Amino acid sequence: MRFSFSLFAVVITLAICVPGRAQGRTYRLGSTPSEEEIKARDIAISPDGKELPPGSGTAKEGATIFAQKCAACHGPNGNGGGLTRGIVPLGNAKPVKIGFSLVPYATTVWDFISRAMPQSKPGSLTVNEVYAATAYVLYRNDIIKETDVLDAKTLPQVRMPNRDNFLPAEPGWKPGQKRPFGYYP
Repeated sequence: MRFSFSLFAVVITLAICVPGRAQGRTYRLGSTPSEEEIKARDIAISPDGKELPPGSGTAKEGATIFAQKCAACHGPNGNGGGLTRGIVPLGNAKPVKIGFSLVPYATTVWDFISRAMPQSKPGSLTVNEVYAATAYVLYRNDIIKETDVLDAKTLPQVRMPNRDNFLPAEPGWKPGQKRPFGYYP
C-alpha cells in the first residue's frame, strides 16, 4: 500500500511539472534586453515618419494588392458587405467612433497596415505593398490622388482631413511626461 502511494505521488508530481515545461520560451523578465531585441520591437512609426523604411507605392498599385490580399475581408471595392468590413472612412467631417475615422496622421495608417494586415497573416506585406495599400486606402477616402507616390518623404506630408479636430495637448505638457488622467488627445 505504501509503495502505491509513493508511486502515485511521483506520478502526480510529474503530471504537474509537464505543463509548466510545455509553456514555451521564457521572456527573461528582469533582464536587460540587447540592442537587437530593442530594435526588433521598436517598430512604431511616428507622425513625422522618421522611422519609415525606404520603398514606395501608388493607389493604382495598391488596387492590385487590395484585390489579392485585402478584398476577402474588406469586399472587392473596399465597401464591405455581408460578413466583411469596408475601408472605414478616414475623412469624415463628423467622425464616427471607430478606428480609422479618428486618424490624425497618414503615418498611422501605414503603421496599422504594416503591423496588422492582412488579418490572416499580420505583418506579411512587403514595404512596397504597405505603401501601395496605404495609398489605396487614402485614395479611396479622397485624401490623395490615384497617381500620388507615397514614400518615406511624401507620406508624412499627407494632411488628414480630420487632423485639426483633435484635442490639443494640455498647456505645459511636454512629450515624455505623464498625462493627467482622462486627458488623452
